[in-house]
Amino acid sequence: MYTGSCLCGGVTFEIAGELAPIQVCHCQQCRKAQGTALVTNIPVENGKLHWVSGEALLKRYESSPGKQRVFCRECGSPIYSCHESKPGVVRIRAGLLNEPLATRPAFHIYTDSACNWWAIDDGLPQYPEGK
Repeated sequence: MYTGSCLCGGVTFEIAGELAPIQVCHCQQCRKAQGTALVTNIPVENGKLHWVSGEALLKRYESSPGKQRVFCRECGSPIYSCHESKPGVVRIRAGLLNEPLATRPAFHIYTDSACNWWAIDDGLPQYPEGK
């Protein structure tokens, strides 16, 4: 079991079971939504995600057709994203989790739009587009 929360602690959640590998995204939308060079996502099946508190604080924003970005309406913390092309799966932001993680980054996506001031030099596979 893993637990996580937003910055203000209003949104709290649990994830049952082992975590999938972390996906590192460099697309411009993720960079703007997070305010940083990249975002670290963990795909989680909806059935393994349980909202402990603050589900009413979740605000959705459709950043592109079929893609929702969900954040805490109180503190603004990005919580997850989801896409209609992958029903039943959300991509939780790895930085929200409280416990040490056994999972590690597996690959980088959208490296064609990566910022020029952050080197991708960890030896992981890189994909110019999504995967």
